[in-house]
Amino acid sequence: MSNLANKDFAAATIAVQTGLNTDKNHQSVVAPIYMASNYKFEDLNNRPAYEYSRSGNPTRDLLANALTELEYGVGSVVTSSGMAAINLVLNLLSKDDVIVAPQDCYGGTYRLFDSFAQRGVFKLVWLDYYADDIEQQIQKIKPSIVWIETPSNPLLRITDIKKLSATAKSVGARTVVDNTFLSPIGQTPLKLGADIVVHSSTKYLNGHSDVVSGAVICASADDHEQLAWWANNTGVTGSPFDSYLILRGIRTLPLRIKQHSKNAQSIAEVLDAHELVKHVNFPGLPSHPDHELANRQQNYNAGMLSFELNGDINTVNSFIKNLQLFTLAESLGGTESLVCHPSTMTHAAMDEEAQLTAGITTQLVRFSVGIEDKADLVADVIQALSVANIEKNTPNAAGRSAKAGLKKVLDDDSVDSAACRLSPALAALW
Repeated sequence: MSNLANKDFAAATIAVQTGLNTDKNHQSVVAPIYMASNYKFEDLNNRPAYEYSRSGNPTRDLLANALTELEYGVGSVVTSSGMAAINLVLNLLSKDDVIVAPQDCYGGTYRLFDSFAQRGVFKLVWLDYYADDIEQQIQKIKPSIVWIETPSNPLLRITDIKKLSATAKSVGARTVVDNTFLSPIGQTPLKLGADIVVHSSTKYLNGHSDVVSGAVICASADDHEQLAWWANNTGVTGSPFDSYLILRGIRTLPLRIKQHSKNAQSIAEVLDAHELVKHVNFPGLPSHPDHELANRQQNYNAGMLSFELNGDINTVNSFIKNLQLFTLAESLGGTESLVCHPSTMTHAAMDEEAQLTAGITTQLVRFSVGIEDKADLVADVIQALSVANIEKNTPNAAGRSAKAGLKKVLDDDSVDSAACRLSPALAALW
């Protein structure tokens, strides 16, 4: 189905070109959407390439092919959601198999793994992937799957894919990497030794916050064949229209990832220098414990970061409430900037003990930094920090007056907005 088969092109070229000029009916440059649920048989002796869209669809196959090439795999399965993609991989396990997973993973992953393990679907061991003896622990447990989420959600810790993949292979285990936070433009786990990559395509792959979808990309034909069978068997395959939208989104993925990364880097540096911020989690900062590993393993840092504020939940509420360009919402990876409170939103499925073990506090805030103008985003973060800091330190009438004065400066239309927000008066408050 690809016009790029067996050609060594860069990721940006693959992202744009995959699927173009494949229409044989009317020679359209962009491939059409095949919405049909079923396909005609010529006779009983000749089965068509496509029979029923749950098991196979031309539009979905174009997306699968693009993801296979971008991730350097041999085959992909497109699913109806990111959780469906994760769930699909779990079909490779039996009740006596063990899966090891990081303590600080996405809340939905934690909930799915934990609920299945409690039902006896497989055995589960949570591990601290940043412990010095992590390799020895894996060798002792001898799991069937080593699950990696890097960067982790929401603490942006980095796992050495190459090292843990080698350890997994030494005990006969598959390595599965959730690559949602970076996309194949940010890192390519299969090239580092992983066996399977999963995506919530809802996020960066689609990039426009209007599709829910997932994907699984395999390094081996056998794994791909098994998972494609299970996807058809369980009915978790993605829809043609969603596949079309994601394929369209992928065409701008390289440009978007670059801008996400630049914007996030600037915001991380602003946060890291502010007195109201206790700690910033972003691999692009030299202070990040995995900064050097991220530089070796990743091409970009993308737009995800998190940070802890000095103060209580009221300080967090004040900061979030006063942001103008960051929408309080779950999900990530869209063109727009989002702010999230992990302990009550994305990781609410984890109980308090599990959250504390993972390092998630009520003061933790997560950003999905979009591709808006960098100066506008930075200025917005600065003003929200300034207001929250005033309210934290002077929670009285004087504090409210200072906040009102700051807002007047920020809302003054007589001066260019970005220049005004970065004025000496604002800098002094910052």
